[in-house]
Amino acid sequence: MKTPRSRFHISREPIVSERVRRVDGGVAFIEHRFLHRGFFAQLNQPELVLYLLLVLAADRRGISFYGTDALCALCQLDPDAYRAARNALIAKDLIAYDGRRFQVLSLPDRPFIQREPALVSDEDFEAHDPATIRTLIRESLGLTAPKEGSADE
Repeated sequence: MKTPRSRFHISREPIVSERVRRVDGGVAFIEHRFLHRGFFAQLNQPELVLYLLLVLAADRRGISFYGTDALCALCQLDPDAYRAARNALIAKDLIAYDGRRFQVLSLPDRPFIQREPALVSDEDFEAHDPATIRTLIRESLGLTAPKEGSADE
């Protein structure tokens, strides 16, 4: 006798069985750990788009030859955003670039974690600390009294 399935069971059967994906010709892949180990979460949207395009364009060793103009057009990025995304992917050890070609690298053991520099000066706090910024905004709107020693006294 079969045991009853939980009402929360999700079938693994295809939804559209006549459209099951098959490998035909070349294939691109991204390891599951790209998502499950935090690599996906550490990338911003331009970095993700560029990384995905490089994965799709790469040969079996991860090499692709797309130029800047083609990458900018396909990723819908201006040259500055493209360069920032490319440099971030290099810094995060996900790709290599020699000026003419790219290589999508095997994933490192863990995602690159960029530590934010410590906030030290008043200027650092005023520019980067949400609590300080909120206080300054409230003071400028007259919603709180200025802090002691401020220029408003």
